[in-house]
Amino acid sequence: MKITGAKVFVGGPAKNYVTLKIITDQGIYGLGDATLNNRETLPAAYLQDYLIPNLIGMDPRNSEDIWQFFYRGAYFRRGPIAMAAFGAIDMALWDIKAKLAGMPLYQLFGGKSREGALVYAHATGADLEDLMDSIAYYVEQGYKAVRVQCGIPGMPTTGYGVSETKGDTRNYITDFSGIRPKVQIWDTDRYMRYMPGALAQIRERFGPDLKILHDVHQRLLPREAAEFAKAVEPVNLFWLEDPTPAEDQDALKLLRQHSTVPVAIGEVFNSIWDCNKLIENELIDFIRIAVSYAGGITHVKRIVDLAGMHHVRTGFHGAPSHSPLCMAAQAHLNAWAPNFGIQEYLVLGTPECDALFPSEHRMENGMFHVSDAPGLGVDFNEQQAERYSYNPGSHPVVRLEDGTLWNY
Repeated sequence: MKITGAKVFVGGPAKNYVTLKIITDQGIYGLGDATLNNRETLPAAYLQDYLIPNLIGMDPRNSEDIWQFFYRGAYFRRGPIAMAAFGAIDMALWDIKAKLAGMPLYQLFGGKSREGALVYAHATGADLEDLMDSIAYYVEQGYKAVRVQCGIPGMPTTGYGVSETKGDTRNYITDFSGIRPKVQIWDTDRYMRYMPGALAQIRERFGPDLKILHDVHQRLLPREAAEFAKAVEPVNLFWLEDPTPAEDQDALKLLRQHSTVPVAIGEVFNSIWDCNKLIENELIDFIRIAVSYAGGITHVKRIVDLAGMHHVRTGFHGAPSHSPLCMAAQAHLNAWAPNFGIQEYLVLGTPECDALFPSEHRMENGMFHVSDAPGLGVDFNEQQAERYSYNPGSHPVVRLEDGTLWNY
């Protein structure tokens, strides 16, 4: 069996999905996602100019050797651009192998560990009242877990993941359009004074059963993160996400010494070497890595196995920048992983995505159910793809009130 061709598509409904299609001499093809949010043309070019010419003639069943060929053979290792490109190839090769076997992908991992995977929605509000309405909406939709973000009184601009318009609380997605980034202003003191009380009010209104998640988005220094985590312990959060930047993996030690709040980190990581010490030293409770820009199924499965040895559960990144292909790959891992925790859910289910990426996966009552279709269980409609083109965008940048650049 040989790879005879591969194509890269860039574009999608409101997002620049980077879709890879690998074609074989037996008529079977595989699909992968190389989307790197707001840097999408870079992994696309790497695939087109460097990796695809080397793929032609390879046996797609040898996914491990192909992964090692690209990772070790590149000399310069890791990095989000390369790992996103490797991830798309690896995803597509697993798709081909599962289609050859006539099985859903999770069967190649060892079968199901659960019938459905718990997912969480994003509730947001320009203020706390708005946020309460947003949470109530998702609870009514059957969600058992909700991430909560709201505007901070006196903050010059909205914070991370917060709607800028009062009342815009349902299925809100941040607008990243435009190559010049928008600027957000951050005030740590205001946040530290306000948010613990707001979280307490949310818990009081929605009771003990709702799983409440909150994302700090790397805005606090390690000491501040420890103080904040200690302050919100009575709320009984399901997790506190990205309380402080984790490039220095020792930074989480201070938080761990002062709080038992579960910590989730990893959505910006792209290899096992970004998180191995966090996992081995049990400084986190959930690993937030993504299958797309963390090198694909082959590499992420290694991370999941390492995490399982140290009581760390999965909580894969699932922002709208991940196409339904990446979400499907993660859904199959979620069905299998004995140390599954929760899945962020923001992409499948819109009419536009269903038309571009047809599948029978479904979300029901706050649980994601993976289909039994062979492979990833997601197809790609090339005619629909012709409707979309690349539109440049950028994440916001964050500055303190005195102009100092801060962590987005």
